[in-house]
Amino acid sequence: MPELPEVETIVRDLARLLPGAVIREVEVVHPDLVEGEDARAFAEGLRGAEVRRVTRRAKNILLHLDDGLLVVNLGMTGRLLVRAPDDPPPTHLGVRLRLGDGRELDYHDVRRFGRLQRFTAAAWEARERELGVEPLSDEFTAEHLHRMAGASRVAVKSWLMDQRRVVGVGNIYASEALFRAGVDPRRPAHSLTVQEASRLRDAVRNVLQEAIGFRGTTFLDYRDASGEKGGFAARLRVYDRAGLPCTACAAPVERIVQGGRSTFFCPVCQR
Repeated sequence: MPELPEVETIVRDLARLLPGAVIREVEVVHPDLVEGEDARAFAEGLRGAEVRRVTRRAKNILLHLDDGLLVVNLGMTGRLLVRAPDDPPPTHLGVRLRLGDGRELDYHDVRRFGRLQRFTAAAWEARERELGVEPLSDEFTAEHLHRMAGASRVAVKSWLMDQRRVVGVGNIYASEALFRAGVDPRRPAHSLTVQEASRLRDAVRNVLQEAIGFRGTTFLDYRDASGEKGGFAARLRVYDRAGLPCTACAAPVERIVQGGRSTFFCPVCQR
């Protein structure tokens, strides 16, 4: 699933490409991708809307329109691509937005776990209050992390991936941040010391910022808004490296399953 760096990369591309564009026509190929209303109402509600700006909240792409918002969650395999008229069409088109200048904004999704939904500004504000802190914001301090973690007995990796607490951190970057912080992913969140919480806060921010700099991590499906792969996979230190030597101590990286998801860690470096 695309995590914060992948979504942020797409948002930065779209923020350059879309403001001022007018949605001329909407084609919903797979109605199950539309949330909150039927496909016809969705299409009619977007027709004629102008894109004012594009931002991110958690793992969501927000297209701010002249009347409300279009919120896109990419799910597991979603892609949002800006396509010129002569570019080849996506192979798993879900929703097509034809723009007034001849371009298309195409939502492509192999497994169709993503969702597109229209919101009024007030409705989105209510939904946003359910989401946790942005890890790249000033609010995400070591003290804030330590205080929140201190109220939970769940494993720290599962805690870090809970979007009600910290948004945008998924399986890849939780594993990487915990390795950089030297924290065993199986430890209860409340066991973090003040010093460990500080290291973890810095590790989360650093790995996310580095991944954004390399335009995200691509294994199979992720592409940016131009259809290009991200370049951070070669810089991963533990994720998807089970059995390979730790980059710090050379001990074999281990893989366990937590909450149905693979966790990768070094049993020597992470305490």
